[in-house]
Amino acid sequence: MSDATRALARLLQLASPALPVGAFSYSQGLEWAVEAGTVSDEPSARVWIGDCLEFNLGRFEAPLLSRLLEAWQGEDAPAVATWNELYLAGREAAELRAETVQMGHSMLRLLRELGDFPPQILAGLALVHEPCFPAVWSAAAAAWRIPHEDAITAYLWAWLENQTIAALKVVPLGQSAGQRIVLELGARVPALAQRALTLGPEAWSNLAPGFGIACSRHETQYSRLFRS
Repeated sequence: MSDATRALARLLQLASPALPVGAFSYSQGLEWAVEAGTVSDEPSARVWIGDCLEFNLGRFEAPLLSRLLEAWQGEDAPAVATWNELYLAGREAAELRAETVQMGHSMLRLLRELGDFPPQILAGLALVHEPCFPAVWSAAAAAWRIPHEDAITAYLWAWLENQTIAALKVVPLGQSAGQRIVLELGARVPALAQRALTLGPEAWSNLAPGFGIACSRHETQYSRLFRS
């Protein structure tokens, strides 16, 4: 097996919805947006998910993930800690912060249980206080020598797929509608990943007030399927 093929297999593993980190249990405010009537059908779900992808992940999370990948590749533990702290500080709601810490913990436990993960990277993660999910996920991508652009593309794709699955359950939508959303919004992912490689911190922004309000109000719903 060539190095490129091995890296691709690892990348598919990282992007798989079967990755046992609990991503399926979070809607990231989408469930409240449905209850409020903001999202009620396929077009409105596509707009909501697309806006979050563009204005939140694409302009903050993706470029920050790029810096984390660079830090792991350069064995720069202080930089990893700095970007981790910035990401945690940028969470708009307590539920979002708890989500990324829980997923980071689950991802770290998985890497430890794999048995063949590089011990020096595990040691580096042990020095990070409350490692967020992007910090641990990027550690795996760097250890498995996945090209940065490919890694960011897969990360965004996995988020998009998870949000679409959430929409299928709570709007609800049919499977064909979900595939149309993934097809249309997935076409934006490569450009967002490419931009993330060069977008400097001075241009980062995760300003999305509607998203933050939805995440904050989700906990007050009488009944809900998701944890956030």
